[in-house]
Amino acid sequence: MSELHKFLFEGLPVRGMLVRLTDAWVDLLRRREASGGYPVPVRELLGEMAAAGVLMQSSIKFNGALVLQISGDGPVRLAVAEVQPDLALRATATVVAEVAAGARLEALVNTGGQGRCAIILDPLDRQPGQQPYQGVVPLHGDQREPLQRLSEVLEHYMLQSEQLDTRLVLAADDRVAAGLLIQRMPVEGVGNLGAARNEDEIGLNEDFNRIAHLAATLTREELLTLDADTVLRRLFWEESVRRFEPQSGDTGPRFACRCSRERVAGMLQGLGREEIDGLIAERGSAEVACEFCGAQYRFDAVDIGEVFTPPRDQPPAPMSVQ
Repeated sequence: MSELHKFLFEGLPVRGMLVRLTDAWVDLLRRREASGGYPVPVRELLGEMAAAGVLMQSSIKFNGALVLQISGDGPVRLAVAEVQPDLALRATATVVAEVAAGARLEALVNTGGQGRCAIILDPLDRQPGQQPYQGVVPLHGDQREPLQRLSEVLEHYMLQSEQLDTRLVLAADDRVAAGLLIQRMPVEGVGNLGAARNEDEIGLNEDFNRIAHLAATLTREELLTLDADTVLRRLFWEESVRRFEPQSGDTGPRFACRCSRERVAGMLQGLGREEIDGLIAERGSAEVACEFCGAQYRFDAVDIGEVFTPPRDQPPAPMSVQ
């Protein structure tokens, strides 16, 4: 079962999280198989994005969706992972050209140097006219060098946008998507869970640097194959680690899609009656597939009439007389 582990380093301004997406990740991939699935490098990128999204959502106190979005001019035009406050997640990618085996981030998204990574916070209680918060960073470093790993991009984002030293290790295959996050916090002990940033400590805290170095020794194979207890024991056996109750099942990471027939109907309304009527005349129905879960929604001429008829003008539902 997919699970999230949170922990603190006693007496040090450092905290960590470890996520392992198993059933949630397999479920997500299985739902995409009907439409052809994704090439291996795209699956690996999406899995890393899903794991990173869970870690980032869990590190903030925010009543809304965290959306991690990567876009660019490569064969993968768009990749999206969305994680809700209750850790329900979904992910999708738009692939427009052949993906080379073993392609890394630059070859996937950033072939012309126009790739971007956006972290979007979309409140559940958003008011009319209120826009989601969005932070955007390019897919290159301070010296304009292309970044080849998602973990490097997100570490760069956290440093530039949040003034937080962060170390991320991410990996994914067809069975597991996993991630380890180590983050410097501004104060010691339980105070790690909140409060203000201390920019003077950026890059200089010896405790964070030591623990981040240990985290960086974690290999892809270890992250994908070892359980959380083994990973944390191997990496930090000399540190005093305080662990919290793991989150799994209904309180942990799990696949869930928010698509519905009502949402699709709203999308069709946004396209306009004339365009939809033309589609119905040409094809006999309007069929929409959810990009996240693959669910199919079909609307015929009668359905479209109901979509574009105000509720007050619709006839009452038929009643049977007993």
